[in-house]
Amino acid sequence: MPNPLKLLAIDLARHVLWSDALMYDALAKLPEEELLRTRPSLFKNMLHTMNHMVVINHIWQCHLLEQKHPYAARNTPEHPPLSELREKHLKLDQWYVDWFDEQNDDSLMQMVAFELIGGQPGRMTRMQILQHIAMHTHYHRGFMGDMMFQVQGHRPPVMDLPVYYRENPPES
Repeated sequence: MPNPLKLLAIDLARHVLWSDALMYDALAKLPEEELLRTRPSLFKNMLHTMNHMVVINHIWQCHLLEQKHPYAARNTPEHPPLSELREKHLKLDQWYVDWFDEQNDDSLMQMVAFELIGGQPGRMTRMQILQHIAMHTHYHRGFMGDMMFQVQGHRPPVMDLPVYYRENPPES
């Protein structure tokens, strides 16, 4: 049986994938003009907010693989359409699930050195990187939830951890 740290890593990665899939299912029910409507939010619309999460998750993937990422900013000037964005995002989330499934205690606690977008150096363990990814995506899905409440008759999906565990019971 994996130890508690490995189980936490597996759960976090899978919860991110599950939550993102639910969000994309909800977004697919919205009219396109609502996805693109300019709103008082950091990334201005729903799709650009989701694109930011893809960019950031790709940057952290490159850090984990100790590769240079191609980004000069935390988002790209343009974003792909919903279907393409969903495919890219969930494929990346699945990569994290698969990658963290392969880790062990020692590898989860290994330090990774990286350079932040602003040029500042950083160091975190692989587990801390996963924690950041999970917290960052949940933070921005909060923005998404707020934007969805602005669309008459639409609500964001419930993505809380207890709901995830109810729908995906841990193995005993």
